[in-house]
Amino acid sequence: QVQLQESGGGLVQAGGSLRLSCSASGRTFSHYSMGWFRQAPGKEREFVAAIMWSGAIANYQDSVRGRFTISRDNAANKVYLQMDSLKPEDTAVYYCGADSTRLRSRLAVTKLEYGYWGQGTQVTVSS
Repeated sequence: QVQLQESGGGLVQAGGSLRLSCSASGRTFSHYSMGWFRQAPGKEREFVAAIMWSGAIANYQDSVRGRFTISRDNAANKVYLQMDSLKPEDTAVYYCGADSTRLRSRLAVTKLEYGYWGQGTQVTVSS
């Protein structure tokens, strides 16, 4: 069973940076594509970024492309989200997710495709 735990959230001023970390359990971490999703008050959980199990490809929501960078360290069973040039609209609870399917041939970018979730970490960006 995959267990995920996020860290690194906090309060930051607009234009600042944060790096979120997600620590995963299990010996097969490298078999799963990993993603970051976020949920703002009154909104549905939405896709932010994902990286394939192989690490070969990544994808981003248009609003964060060029500002956020997803990466993974399979040896450490961790995935990261480097967030730069933060905006107030980035304020949300950020969740780390693991693809429900091992070695999926396409990069999963929808909530339906992620079967494991962390508890979330709050990111608040002040203006």
